[in-house]
Amino acid sequence: MLDKTIEEIHEALKKKVIKPIDLVEEAFNRIERNKELNAYITLNKEAAIKRAKELEEKEVGDNLLFGLPIAIKDNIVTKDLRTTCASHILENFIPIYDATVVEKINANDMIIIGKTNMDEFAMGSSSRTSYFGAPKNPWDKTKISGGSSGGSATTIAARDLLFALGTDTGGSIRQPASYTGIVGMKPTYGRVSRYGMVAFASSLDQIGPMTRSVYENALLLNVIAGEDDKDLTSANKEPEDFTRKIGRDIKGMKIALPNYFMSDIVTEEIRREVEKTKNMLEENGAIVDYVDMKYLDKAVTLYQIIAMGEASSNLARFDGIRYGYSIENPKDIEDLYLETRKNGFGQEVKRRIMVGSYLLSGENAKIYYNKALSIRDDMKKEFDKVFENYDLIIGPTTTTTAYDLTDPMDDPSKSFMDDVLVIPVNMAGLPGLSLPIGFGKEHMPIGLHIIANSFDEATIYQLASFIEQKLNLNLNPRKDDENV
Repeated sequence: MLDKTIEEIHEALKKKVIKPIDLVEEAFNRIERNKELNAYITLNKEAAIKRAKELEEKEVGDNLLFGLPIAIKDNIVTKDLRTTCASHILENFIPIYDATVVEKINANDMIIIGKTNMDEFAMGSSSRTSYFGAPKNPWDKTKISGGSSGGSATTIAARDLLFALGTDTGGSIRQPASYTGIVGMKPTYGRVSRYGMVAFASSLDQIGPMTRSVYENALLLNVIAGEDDKDLTSANKEPEDFTRKIGRDIKGMKIALPNYFMSDIVTEEIRREVEKTKNMLEENGAIVDYVDMKYLDKAVTLYQIIAMGEASSNLARFDGIRYGYSIENPKDIEDLYLETRKNGFGQEVKRRIMVGSYLLSGENAKIYYNKALSIRDDMKKEFDKVFENYDLIIGPTTTTTAYDLTDPMDDPSKSFMDDVLVIPVNMAGLPGLSLPIGFGKEHMPIGLHIIANSFDEATIYQLASFIEQKLNLNLNPRKDDENV
């Protein structure tokens, strides 16, 4: 049943051909079948079954998401359900409250299946920094699924279920979406409440939907978007239906394609697929122009300074006293802090805390962090200038297709360069979506990145749904012989 469209599933629920418990059991059966993919850290089996049975007493109504299973990235807190951030330091942490997005999901009668694997504290681009081991790519189990939302991408791509939540600080929804052939949206900063998301870099973090299709993605954003009194960075915006432009023509739409996004930092096979998509859009009446944009090549450097600085501040709370892992019998308070953090955090997290602490110390804050914020403002202005003349910006999501799980991790700059094309969107606080547009030579998915002006997610969905319908790709990795 979970391979059917959301409309078909909804109709079956409405006519009582199936019940929510059938969807939940099917989801757990699929997750068990795909256990070797390591997509989950914690399953919510008992509570999910109980919730499904409770929903049998409710009217299905017109809510397309009623009774549908959903997975939550493991840095979004869930009451009474373990939340680890894929870290030893939070290995046994059970939250006492729900994140705002979780409250909204429950209020919309969706059923939480479990918590997905990820890079430790969302720091990485391959999910290989997870204390629980890396998730694997369903298209090729020897490849990464991307990061940091690798588990959410894996479970959607494997067709375990239709919906998952990820978080995106520097591409962590869109990059794994591209690597695994799914749809991933980073909404405008402030569109979705961050209350209950374990912070990495507070000025960049955003929660977003990861799904099989564009329409399903917009439906889930409808549920999780909205102002929240518990998050002062959430935007005061009127509720809107993000599906409203889906199905509209794109004739006359003006689209920019930055030259930097198509430079030799991107492999030829990806540039070729993007070029084919560009030509298809032009054949259907869109205007696509190559443009020059300043500062895009500075995005990774800005990200390293801002994200590491904010991470060092945010992760100071994990001290072994209030919650999480703590060493036994410390000699004194300094020993407690030192040994807890040394043993509790992984290498990548410790490296970023150390660098971030240096960047924020004394005069360094002015020299590095404040300067980075200033250039970040200039980057946002550069995007604003493009949007004066264009409706959307497109380009490849990633520079390569998914690479081997065994590739060395000894170059700390590589994980940042994996996200070089998606980081600018976080810097500017803009919405961006990755959409599958084809396959590379090893039959690994390739994603197109679509960027809009602030709070214009609906126009992204308009173009993405048009491309999706035109390409009509078979994106089921269990049927490789049909994906030729």
